[in-house]
Amino acid sequence: MRGHPEPDPAGPGQESVWDYPRPPRLEPVPERLRVVFDGITLADTVRGWRVLETSHPPSYYLPPDDILPGALAPAGGGSLCEWKGRALYYDVVGPGRRAERAAWAYPRPTGAFAPLAGHIAFYAGAMEACFVGDERVTPQPGGFYGGWITRKVVGPFKGEPGTMGW
Repeated sequence: MRGHPEPDPAGPGQESVWDYPRPPRLEPVPERLRVVFDGITLADTVRGWRVLETSHPPSYYLPPDDILPGALAPAGGGSLCEWKGRALYYDVVGPGRRAERAAWAYPRPTGAFAPLAGHIAFYAGAMEACFVGDERVTPQPGGFYGGWITRKVVGPFKGEPGTMGW
């Protein structure tokens, strides 16, 4: 188990994930968010939200009205976030491919996260591409967390090898 790391230095216009709060904070996203899967743009919005939590790159949530009909299928099961509540998972369905449990939502999030009700977050690593503005994101390391890494954020990030004890 690795102890609390030294944050990477943030340059001009960058944010350190080590300056993000715990408990997490919810904020609207001014940039356009897009998700591409199986050759099509299945989600595209300028009405997204992001969750900022210490040691994690932001997780982005898109309104269901800005996701192609039929692109999500209930996957069964769920998980519990101590801050946001119970999550449900979805398979992402394209014209010829399916990514199992590649998206999630909080149907009834806790009070501070109420604006996220029904909004969908996507695991960037399971998608063909995800974008914040015109920048293609890098998935958060590891298979559990769903943050999107852009040039705007610096780590180190939870999910990298040796970070389970953070």
